[in-house]
Amino acid sequence: MDRQELAAFLRSRRERISFADVGLPAGRRRRTPGLRREEVAQLAYISTEYYTRLEQARAPRPSREVLAGLARALRLSDAERDHLHHLAGAPPGPPPGPCREVHRSTLELLDRLPQAAAFVLSATYEVLAWNDLAAALMVDFSALPRRDRNLIRYAFLNGSRPPVLAEADRAVFAHDAARRLRAAAARYPGVSEVDDLVSELLAGSAEFSRLWASHDVAPGPSLRKTLHHRLVGLITLNCHMLDISDRDQHVVIYTADAGSPAEEALRLISVIGIQRMNVPG
Repeated sequence: MDRQELAAFLRSRRERISFADVGLPAGRRRRTPGLRREEVAQLAYISTEYYTRLEQARAPRPSREVLAGLARALRLSDAERDHLHHLAGAPPGPPPGPCREVHRSTLELLDRLPQAAAFVLSATYEVLAWNDLAAALMVDFSALPRRDRNLIRYAFLNGSRPPVLAEADRAVFAHDAARRLRAAAARYPGVSEVDDLVSELLAGSAEFSRLWASHDVAPGPSLRKTLHHRLVGLITLNCHMLDISDRDQHVVIYTADAGSPAEEALRLISVIGIQRMNVPG
């Protein structure tokens, strides 16, 4: 354990983090940036005295539970989390599971794309965040329980629910999603969230079982998709995917070509969605 390097790393990361990053009110202006030691200790569920000793290079080796709390409190990326473990003399084990916390900057990106339908997917295809147009185009995710926000579960086990994608694109999505899920299962060995989802899909879908058995893990490009909308009908959109590597997430963005019928359809869907959200319940 390198106490001096660990102390310097903790101080540096604490001073870089903002109140908004951790959901704390800004309060009065401060002379120094970042969080106070007691605030980090509170977020990590450890005593202020112990955290202070860590920053002063006087504490004994922290346990894995303490390191996990510090990584969560300081909003460390996977690379930073691994670095923290190595400094503490406790090499990191497998990731605890797919990350569900979305960067504040990513959430702001969604809001800055009013003419695009954008949402964030976890490594297991759970929709974690979305903008208004994505909800109007696809489904009101806020009205669904967490379990039903999983797009790969919807694709293979949707029962009698109407499809979101046209049939040809649904088949491409199913193939790509199965490959990505297999890669995720390798990154999170023994994580029940991933294992349970795979078991459910294998038991409930012959198509998924066939794709899973192919052991294909190389995702292919998907630049355009045709979606069903209950009022507008079929709409073909450009599909962009941005990787958020430190969270093992990706942002999916649907856009329309300028001046195209799809652009007009998206504009109409946006108006319909806003009107529905403004109707008293």
